[in-house]
Amino acid sequence: MKIIGFCGLPGSGKSTAIESIADLGKIITMGDVVRDEAKTRNIDPSGENLGKLAKDLRELGGPSAIAKKCIELIKKSDHEIIIIDGVRSFYEVNEFRKEWKFPLIAIELSDQERFKRLYERARSDDSKSIEEIKQRDKREIGFGLKEVINKADHKIENNSTEEELIKKTRKLVVEILQNY
Repeated sequence: MKIIGFCGLPGSGKSTAIESIADLGKIITMGDVVRDEAKTRNIDPSGENLGKLAKDLRELGGPSAIAKKCIELIKKSDHEIIIIDGVRSFYEVNEFRKEWKFPLIAIELSDQERFKRLYERARSDDSKSIEEIKQRDKREIGFGLKEVINKADHKIENNSTEEELIKKTRKLVVEILQNY
């Protein structure tokens, strides 16, 4: 199995980047693990509730609890290539690396452009104001996301068009898979 991780602050373009390589393997979104848990517990999937639940899961199961749940899903999969969306801490990176090589790709974008995109995107768990975006960033960074981004094996600057991001992502992932 070849497992590749993606990280980036909310609104950086991770989803767009990952969608561009969806045909190469199975995508497991760490946030979906939290959303599924919210559904199981009958919790409204607001950004605030999901953030609290993610924190609670980590407090109960340790800082790599969500990664462990993803690993269970991976081991049940018959896909040769798995893309992990939303790695947030080195505890999670290390958990994946106990099992696989796990190269990590960071998608980076300026805060100003991220804020603009998040506001325009308006997903149900997206922040509705600059203050809420900053609070979500603070929570994500509190999990260790900045360190993960800074120490990622590969970085993609998302400072151009969507088409350019797709092209950069696909080229990099194909290279990684060839050299895995």
